[in-house]
Amino acid sequence: MKGKLYLIPTPLGEGELSEVLPAGLLECITRLDCFVVEELRTARRFLSKAGHRGQIEQLGLYELNEHTDAATIESYLSLFENGHSVGLLSEAGLPAVADPGAALVALCHRHQIEVVPFTGPSSLMLALMASGLNGQCFAFKGYLPAKSDERKQALKNIEKRSLAAKETQIFIETPYRNDAMLSDILGACSPRTQLCIAVNLTCPDQQIKTRTIAEWKQEKMEIGKRPCVFLLLA
Repeated sequence: MKGKLYLIPTPLGEGELSEVLPAGLLECITRLDCFVVEELRTARRFLSKAGHRGQIEQLGLYELNEHTDAATIESYLSLFENGHSVGLLSEAGLPAVADPGAALVALCHRHQIEVVPFTGPSSLMLALMASGLNGQCFAFKGYLPAKSDERKQALKNIEKRSLAAKETQIFIETPYRNDAMLSDILGACSPRTQLCIAVNLTCPDQQIKTRTIAEWKQEKMEIGKRPCVFLLLA
């Protein structure tokens, strides 16, 4: 008999867990004693706050990030033996969405292990909701190329796709490259294209603004190293 895989969302920032996570999820966390996590330090802090305070050393914590090899992920099948259930944690937000935990979810499906998703914050969906852009037709592009020339070409390509399909394009960037990304967007895209910048979602200092490229050039916003979602509609 196999246990279940519980997909456990985590907060996007600091604050009271009860403000962003439902009571049923918090109760489930306290029942579990085994977790596959993206980063051990962050996971320990979250689990302590979520109800395992003083018990962290008794929990089974197993890393799964971009450096985890396929053999290690395959070995995590043993965690589900004898009806033992496991929680999957992302660094922030929803597990398995723009997150390496998707590999464990896929493994569970291949081995008929039940996958149970929980409700929680998604920076992508929160940004789309608040953008005023097309929520009927959209695409998540993940990370664009890191090199400026390649990134500008990728931006032109997704702008062209957005114009043809009236499709909102959603993408993210490593925080220390946020301002370089914004600079390339302003340089590569049409003045009429709409751009939403959603920063530090669910946090006290969150900012969500939608402007045309021409208007953004006048505003000259500095994002800094804060978590950010970009949405574009031509």
